[in-house]
Amino acid sequence: MNTFSKINYKIIVHILGLLAIVNGLFMLMAAGTSWFYQDGQLEEFLLSGAVTIGAGTLLMLLTRIHRKEIQKREGYIIVTSGWVTMAFIGTIPFIFTAAIPNFTDAFFESMSGYSASGASILPDVEIMPPSILLWRSITHWIGGMGIIVLAIAVLPLLGIGGMQLFAAEVPGPAGDKLHPRITDTAKRLWLIYVGYTLLETILLKMAGMGWFDAVNHSMSTLSTGGFSTKNASIGYWNDNPAIQYIIVIFMFIGSCNLLLSYLAFKGRFRRVLKDEEFRMYIWLTLLFTAIIAAVVYLQTDFVSETATLWGGIEHAVRHALFQVVSVISTTAFLTTDFTLWTPFITTLFFGMFFLGGSGGSTAGGIKLIRHLILIRNGILEFKRTLHPHAILPVRYNDKAVPRPIVFNVLGFFILYMLTFIIGALVFAFLGLDYETAVGGSASILGNVGPALGQLSPSDTYAELPALAKWWSCFLMLLGRLELFTVLILFTPFFWRNR
Repeated sequence: MNTFSKINYKIIVHILGLLAIVNGLFMLMAAGTSWFYQDGQLEEFLLSGAVTIGAGTLLMLLTRIHRKEIQKREGYIIVTSGWVTMAFIGTIPFIFTAAIPNFTDAFFESMSGYSASGASILPDVEIMPPSILLWRSITHWIGGMGIIVLAIAVLPLLGIGGMQLFAAEVPGPAGDKLHPRITDTAKRLWLIYVGYTLLETILLKMAGMGWFDAVNHSMSTLSTGGFSTKNASIGYWNDNPAIQYIIVIFMFIGSCNLLLSYLAFKGRFRRVLKDEEFRMYIWLTLLFTAIIAAVVYLQTDFVSETATLWGGIEHAVRHALFQVVSVISTTAFLTTDFTLWTPFITTLFFGMFFLGGSGGSTAGGIKLIRHLILIRNGILEFKRTLHPHAILPVRYNDKAVPRPIVFNVLGFFILYMLTFIIGALVFAFLGLDYETAVGGSASILGNVGPALGQLSPSDTYAELPALAKWWSCFLMLLGRLELFTVLILFTPFFWRNR
């Protein structure tokens, strides 16, 4: 029996209207920036905000009488359709201001923003009006934490629970909550998120960055997005190491489980330091940085011959550390084009495209916690071969991981790699060369941003064929919502009565 009639469509449309209103309010923030800088885009942003808020209000009014209950299926539909809807709405300022008049390009830029991918079709961001640059950063900032997490913080005001939305928006094994009530969890997450953004903005300003650049880069850093106000990204400040170290620290923080930040603020540092995923992140970062810095220092001419011994080492370590944290955290900020160093380093960074940050963070990718569970389960398989009747559970943070979660991780990894292969094949079919197709698929699916070949850190995505851009948007959505949330909508049993 078909169950379309049993899906609560009114609540879905109602929440989409709420998300549109939130988006419109942020457009008015960009309008204020346009007024302050007199960049000539004030009317366009006011109109964008008015249209978006008006459309959202109309949707909420038309569905004001609805069943205030969200089941799992409604949660998945709201998250996926909400992300797609917001990406479409995000194109309005680009098109109204004629900053990106082509709809395909505007949607690509918008989806890249909300998915915190950092891939851009803009060849020269420095000619963009300040209001457009801020709008790009805002899409990062909203999408990084999650539009749905933002929404569930205010859903109780409408008499609607948000647990199913949170479950769909934050899938995976890292399901810890800060508070038993889901709304309080969302509020605490946003308090931490906003606090970090303000702190980084102040520190960047103190280090020598202008207020406007500091605000934009803080939004992009904490969301692990990567949109910059400069064509050279953070390489624009290569003569200011303090700025680069500050951004490294906050990229790392943004890609760590926000629960750890909460525990640190509560003074529970021992639990933070004992977290196995956190320690794995630190060790991988140090290992990759040491390897790459040594290769850069010894085998390339990246370090100036006139540099002192310690100056040359610091230069190599800083740029290696920055690129490593940027790629693992899927932030997409750059101080240099790492593909110009050595083939070994390029290959190593390609492998990092598949790591991702921590579970429960704003980062994309597979996530380190999944890698940790996969590795431990693989090691245990050797023991199970010798002792087939032994009970050998996978352990994480001194606790046994339930078998369903292990199976979920295994299924996710297989599905992720299969999606990566299909993604590369589609890119190759659309005319991209091997290196670009493979690198682009890995980077876009992982929401990393810079890739290989024609999509290297020195290039943009502007030259991709139109169909390749739309395919990229789909991969970005899959990566941001971690596959299952989107792909489950394409299964027949999702719509079937149980």
